[in-house]
Amino acid sequence: MDPVFLSSIFTLGLLGLFFGGGLAFASKKFAVKTDPRLAKVIDLLPGANCGGCGLPGCNAFAEAVLKGDVPVTGCGPGGQEVAEKLAKILGVELDEMTPMVAVVQCQGSKDVAKNRYEYSGIQSCAVAHRTGGGHKACTYGCLGFGDCERACNFGAITMSEGGLPVVDEEKCTACGACVRACPRGIMKLIPVNQQVYVGCVSQDKGKAVKDVCSVGCIGCTLCAKVTPSGAIQMKGNLPEIDPSGTDLVISVHKCPTKSLVDRVKVRSKVTIDSKCDGCTECVKVCPIKGAIEGEEGKRHKIVFDKCIGCGVCIPACPQNAIRPMGALGYQGETRRKSAKAK
Repeated sequence: MDPVFLSSIFTLGLLGLFFGGGLAFASKKFAVKTDPRLAKVIDLLPGANCGGCGLPGCNAFAEAVLKGDVPVTGCGPGGQEVAEKLAKILGVELDEMTPMVAVVQCQGSKDVAKNRYEYSGIQSCAVAHRTGGGHKACTYGCLGFGDCERACNFGAITMSEGGLPVVDEEKCTACGACVRACPRGIMKLIPVNQQVYVGCVSQDKGKAVKDVCSVGCIGCTLCAKVTPSGAIQMKGNLPEIDPSGTDLVISVHKCPTKSLVDRVKVRSKVTIDSKCDGCTECVKVCPIKGAIEGEEGKRHKIVFDKCIGCGVCIPACPQNAIRPMGALGYQGETRRKSAKAK
């Protein structure tokens, strides 16, 4: 065999051994060590890759939570159950999470909100919003093309015939994808036990609102004035609600444009028993005229058709003669209880 050929083979072999050894050394020297808990954390996560945690997907969240860059409660779809398991793996204490749910802060359906022009472009809220601010006369209102519906990975949002999103609270995981997808900012996450929220985000006031929508908030401040606990305060032209407020139903019924949304579908009425001595204290605090009847000094009675179930008369009665007839039940109540039970 040609000596030159043998020499070439030998040289190539030595070079292969040299570079191979170098690569092997480099792979060990510069290897990125993987946390052995990573696989366990990934297995615990829902795997929806919804981005609700603010990261590209579940793998990114798993890496971040192990590094301590995000809290164990950062996975909305996983909820309390996943948070508790993550806390156990990481050996950290966990405070109870407040379950959240998405709500629609716009009630301007096609029959109550006006359009500026007919839109025939791409059926996307984001595109329409960038096209001269959209076709809706209210520049804050829902455009109705369903970007939020398409962004939801859990099938929790559908579009109504009136062109507004409808949230299925049993399916909603509070991932926040709909919030990020909406160019108008009408989607919001609120505590699942919050009973009342503002169904409008318009920053306009009075006539400017009425000219474009019959159910928009006009910034009249009446809701704040009629809420005894102070759970509603005005922030600019819009009410800001303290989620812990329990007397918010009064503002719902007093709102002249019905722009406050009550998530309680069946509110408890009250009844007055025989201990009533007719002191009229209940009548004095009742926000609805004619909801309590009776002469002074005689037993009073509740007019059920007018009672709104606000319950402010119960603590006002010195004889403890007023009691609720049933329990409150609102959308998401089942989810709240089941989340606590996990």
